[in-house]
Amino acid sequence: MTLRLLKSFALSVDQDRVPISSSAQRLLAFLALQNMPRSRTYVAGMLWPDVTASRANANLRSSLWRATRTGHQVIDASAQELAICKHIDVDIHVAATRAHRLLDMSRPCDDILTAQTREDLSADLLPEWSENEWVLIEQEQYHELRLYALEAMTERLTAAGRHGEAVAAGLAAVRAEPLRESAHRVLMNAHLAAGNRGAALRQYEQCRRVLLEELGLEPSQTLRDLVPAHSGGGDAATPAPSGSGDAAPELPTRRIVCHPASEARHPTSEVRHPASQAPAQGTDTSAPAGTVPA
Repeated sequence: MTLRLLKSFALSVDQDRVPISSSAQRLLAFLALQNMPRSRTYVAGMLWPDVTASRANANLRSSLWRATRTGHQVIDASAQELAICKHIDVDIHVAATRAHRLLDMSRPCDDILTAQTREDLSADLLPEWSENEWVLIEQEQYHELRLYALEAMTERLTAAGRHGEAVAAGLAAVRAEPLRESAHRVLMNAHLAAGNRGAALRQYEQCRRVLLEELGLEPSQTLRDLVPAHSGGGDAATPAPSGSGDAAPELPTRRIVCHPASEARHPTSEVRHPASQAPAQGTDTSAPAGTVPA
């Protein structure tokens, strides 16, 4: 049995969709994102924060009953606690685990440098559920994690000489957050590594236009240094060599050093770290890595 939370909600058994009520969907999605047993009182309070405790508990009992109507066991329920059944594969758990592997630059991960990984990291978490406050928190945490992972994926593919795939991953990062300068930077580096200086320059101009229109800001010096025409250098789209005339310079690269992913079980509390540990724009420090278990 699989539960999809990326792009939209879907519960499936052998590729066949399992009908489930909206209230049971919310309960199952919440427990999946918690990925650990939670008390009934906690679950009721989080899902129905605007009603009395007795009403919230009644709503919870109703949702549990509706979940059993699927004909499949999807929730482990005791007198005190609730949890999603362990036999259910949840797509965001897989995607988050891959994200942390990408961020851990001390270990290779060629097996996940795939189009499927890029697609999963390009998807938003339950985008149509944003009216729920608990969903908004989870969405922001996963959004930050996947942005760092897409950037790391772009850099890994660039280093491996897989330039087309690197550009695709970089474009996914830019689409996810057009105002994120580090996403533009790794994409520009991917273009430069492939020898496409014009494409790198066009990407710089796009970044500059968006930053000016939306924030009234110019790109950082780090980004301008990739295109010397905008930093006082020559007219090429690769950095000008210091103290020389025609020699081709070594392209600047951004080194990422990430700590190994932890093994904590809670997917959401760990994902919170990227936002608080995110490096300042324009620096060469590492992307943070929280952990969401598979």
